[in-house]
Amino acid sequence: MQRVAEAIAERLRGVPSRDVPARLCGLAVELLPVVGASVSLCGWGLPLRVGASDAVAAGLAETQATLGDGPCVSAVHRCVPVLARDLTAGRDARRWPVFAQQATAAGVRAAYSIPLGSGTVCLGTLDLYGAEPGELFDADLRTARLLAAMVTLALVALPRAPEGTGPRTAWLNGLAADHDEIPQAVGMIMVQLRVAPDEALDLLRAHAFACGRTALEVAHDMVRRRTCLDRV
Repeated sequence: MQRVAEAIAERLRGVPSRDVPARLCGLAVELLPVVGASVSLCGWGLPLRVGASDAVAAGLAETQATLGDGPCVSAVHRCVPVLARDLTAGRDARRWPVFAQQATAAGVRAAYSIPLGSGTVCLGTLDLYGAEPGELFDADLRTARLLAAMVTLALVALPRAPEGTGPRTAWLNGLAADHDEIPQAVGMIMVQLRVAPDEALDLLRAHAFACGRTALEVAHDMVRRRTCLDRV
């Protein structure tokens, strides 16, 4: 682990906290038997991607956010690592059938989600994507946990809004700036269809899935009045 710790220290030297997730995603691909990595945080009722090693990893993070399902979501709910060893067949493919289909279509056949945080507090996940089915063995799992711990430390170091002066997720502003349109779109759906926040988010996700798009893409169009959402 000394070699891993030195690699992390070297990669993060002089890097602002807000850039740490993306830097460590790239490092994860170098240190682990995976082809991609992403970091997602909990906020506004769905995972918010704040870093990725490449476009495929970013897309799979958005897929899980849109579906509200996948290893990332399960890891957040349970606050434990979720290791999907084979998305092509068997238990893992049956557990998240839509995500598994989309992941394998993108060339990913295994996914490992490591919670950020400690104990019962989960800030989000470090998600790792493998090109072939297989285990994440003990040494690699320890490395993944160390990377997740470094992401967590960086996130905790980010400035937060003073108590009572802003929403609970205000500290994500800037870090997840491209996701700001999601709560705006949810609010528009609530007013338009007179539904509760959870139902509005479900409708946004359902519309995105039906159109073969991500929730972020649909929210972007809604805020710009390019899409008017009816019940799906």
